[in-house]
Amino acid sequence: MGPVIEARGLTHEYPDGTIAIRDVTLSIEQGERVAVVGANGSGKSTLQLALGGLVDPSAGTVAYFDETADAEAVRDRLGVLLQDPNDYLFNTTVREDLEYGPAQLGMARDVANQRIERLAADLGLGDLLDRPPFRLSGGEKQRAAVASVLAFEPDVLLLDEPFGAVDAHYRERILELVADHEGTVLLFTPSLDVVPELVERVIVVGRDGSVVADGPVRDILTDRALLANNGLRPPVTVQLFEGILETADLPLTVADAREYLLNEEQ
Repeated sequence: MGPVIEARGLTHEYPDGTIAIRDVTLSIEQGERVAVVGANGSGKSTLQLALGGLVDPSAGTVAYFDETADAEAVRDRLGVLLQDPNDYLFNTTVREDLEYGPAQLGMARDVANQRIERLAADLGLGDLLDRPPFRLSGGEKQRAAVASVLAFEPDVLLLDEPFGAVDAHYRERILELVADHEGTVLLFTPSLDVVPELVERVIVVGRDGSVVADGPVRDILTDRALLANNGLRPPVTVQLFEGILETADLPLTVADAREYLLNEEQ
């Protein structure tokens, strides 16, 4: 099976002449977990829109599932969660937003309802399902948008900062739900703390909108010079153990750090 998304020479220039992404070439394979990281303003969100088929690039091509360049033909297989949940929630109630994707796929109502009730329970939306989205808080909107994109179980998730407005508890729940997703995941974020909990590969977008690095999560997240040159900081756990351990041994997550400390005590 070929790549689920393949971009070649992708460039997008806005009408005012700003180049948001520049000559991006990348390939995402079925089942990969990939983070696209970069400083704010580096073009990550524009890259997500281009890869998701929501903006037409000024140059270059994007192909999907090794067969088509038409994003609309595979729209039901792509779950594109935008950075602003207000751009994703458009129905009269939260329940209708969660029902929208499954209904477009012709999913049996009882199956869709079971899925929606499960997501609502997981993300604390049970009492909010019949409320208009505009009456939700920022964190509630974020959770409702995440539930909406997960409800139709797309083959590929393209998630732009899905944890931004939620508290620690629901951040963990969203992480668990995304980690349990059986398809491909692309996470677009300027924050590296959640990255090692979810992905195996990291793509770094530089300040000029080009891809400046692409490699295994450990290689990227322990390269302080690379990160600093592109407006990024290593995960907090990496910062804490720098200068104490060799690069190859640096804990990337809190769980890694806990395991290391427990082993040291024994």
